[in-house]
Amino acid sequence: MSRACHNGFMCGIGAGGACGRLAALAAVVACSLHAAEITFYRNIAPVVYHSCAPCHRPGEPGPFPLLTYTDVRKRGGQIVSVIKRRYMPPWLPEAGYGEFQEERRLTDEQIRTIEEWVRAGAPAGSPQDAPPAPEFVPGWQLGEPDLVLQAASPYRLRPDGPDQYWNFVLPMKLARTRWVKAIEVRPGNLRAVHHANVLVDRSRSVQADFAGMDLTIESDTFDPDSHFLFWKPGGATWVEPDGMAWRADPGTDLVLNVHMQTTGKPETVQPSVGIYFTDHPGTKYPMLVQLEHDGALDIPAGDADFAVGDDFVVPMDLDVLAVYPHAHYLGHLLEGYATLPDGKPQWLIRIPDWDPNWQAVYRYRDPVFLPKGTVISMRYHYDNSAANPRNPNQPPKRVRGGNQATDEMAHLWLQVLPRGDRDRRMDLQEAIMRHRLEKYPGEFTAQFNLGALALARGDQAEAVTYLRAAVAERPDHAVALNTLGAALLGQSHTGEAAGLFARALAANPRYTNAHYNLANALALEQHWRQAAEEFRTVLAESPGDAGARQHLGEVLRLWGDESLGAGRLEEAAAHLRESLDFRQDDAVLHSDLGAVLARLGRFRDAVPEFETALRLDPTLETARHNLQAARARLER
Repeated sequence: MSRACHNGFMCGIGAGGACGRLAALAAVVACSLHAAEITFYRNIAPVVYHSCAPCHRPGEPGPFPLLTYTDVRKRGGQIVSVIKRRYMPPWLPEAGYGEFQEERRLTDEQIRTIEEWVRAGAPAGSPQDAPPAPEFVPGWQLGEPDLVLQAASPYRLRPDGPDQYWNFVLPMKLARTRWVKAIEVRPGNLRAVHHANVLVDRSRSVQADFAGMDLTIESDTFDPDSHFLFWKPGGATWVEPDGMAWRADPGTDLVLNVHMQTTGKPETVQPSVGIYFTDHPGTKYPMLVQLEHDGALDIPAGDADFAVGDDFVVPMDLDVLAVYPHAHYLGHLLEGYATLPDGKPQWLIRIPDWDPNWQAVYRYRDPVFLPKGTVISMRYHYDNSAANPRNPNQPPKRVRGGNQATDEMAHLWLQVLPRGDRDRRMDLQEAIMRHRLEKYPGEFTAQFNLGALALARGDQAEAVTYLRAAVAERPDHAVALNTLGAALLGQSHTGEAAGLFARALAANPRYTNAHYNLANALALEQHWRQAAEEFRTVLAESPGDAGARQHLGEVLRLWGDESLGAGRLEEAAAHLRESLDFRQDDAVLHSDLGAVLARLGRFRDAVPEFETALRLDPTLETARHNLQAARARLER
């Protein structure tokens, strides 16, 4: 018989005569001495401080602290149990299938060391051997944010039952475009909030808070998702390097997707998001690429190994910066890998025992280069048997793809950065959507995105073809209706475009871009009153919108000219004066308002307008002549 020593040698017993017995005795003594040398301060504290303390400390979700020798000694047996099962610290990727930052996986050697330390009685050792105690920043990790967004209403979590997923809509209410270098989520209740994702909604397509594990946000402009905005307890706040900040425009909302777990008592969850701006705009063009095959998910009850896959050919040289695998409760084995053009394999990630409770974004220590022609592959396996402890259905039942927690998903997200100086995202997005259309002929998402890409390139005819097909699939989709309207407006089909904008607003009354586009369409048809109302609605939501301010000023000016031509002088004066709120430096407008006031006999009001016109443009002879005439009338 034999037993394994910490250093990996086998100590033979009863073999080889006296020499064998002496060798065995020496090895046993060596093992015992090695175990006796293991102390908390020298051997255990470095591991605990790095891999356990970030969550196991006051104010964080760990159920007990692991900051001191006493803390760890008291929980020694429990710690050994969870680390041997690799339940703690939570780290899903298998070693050797990708090198990631902030890796908290314990090595086999570290696990053996902790186990031997506990078996030896958990000796403390000398405090002089201790590494520096971990220091944690109280409150916001990066200091006070530049902007804090708090959920308007709290979520009331019931005491028990399944996990809950809730989406909080957080309007940013920006007056101008800003660049964001970091965000930090304050969950509002660490006992109940497990993790969260932040999504950027540039079209305000989400109208109110709602339930759901996963969501999709479409935009009417080409601006694909570019950054992982993910939060989990104990994780360090990610700060984007120079050139990688993301843009936030007036009218942008954030949607905070929160995963909550019941605690045995009623809980209130009202999270906040801290925003950190930078003056350094984004100069690089990352993009999130998704491999998926939800359409193939139709998992029979009892099937313990249901497999789906997806393969995407990379159309350009690029670097992979981060990866985010995603499935629900039936996911078991998740693999992502690449096959280079020369046939060489390149692992991206492998998770042999998926647990959605510990999902995370994994950032590579070094970017993974994939040359043009590389095939990226996703292979996911699902266990819908009764033996799966995470199966939410007992007995198992048929499960299909979908956005709810009781459905399933097969997603492999990659943050990639195409190589080269120019923006290659449109080329990459087109390749992704054409691949998607091959999988799902006639599918809404592919048709919509290909139409939006064509519109961004200025090809209205191709855009209209794809977008009409998308609207046929989803006739009440506000973003698709608005985007089709924009394409038709570019073809001068103003009436049809206005009707589509109105339909988009019926579906989503908060849709700022649809209000803006409808205002432009109404102005082209000379419906000044309605156009002005729509532009005012835009400015009520986004007071700093320069385009809306300029166009409202133009509409009021033209409305004033129409009133003047119809002899409605008071009305004309009112519209021209309001127009000046948006065009204060328009010398001709000041002069025209002065002329209308003079015709009304209000010479004292007219004189300052003529004087302002001449101050802005001393060569304006009409204003000079009218000023002299108005002064003469006042002198009578």
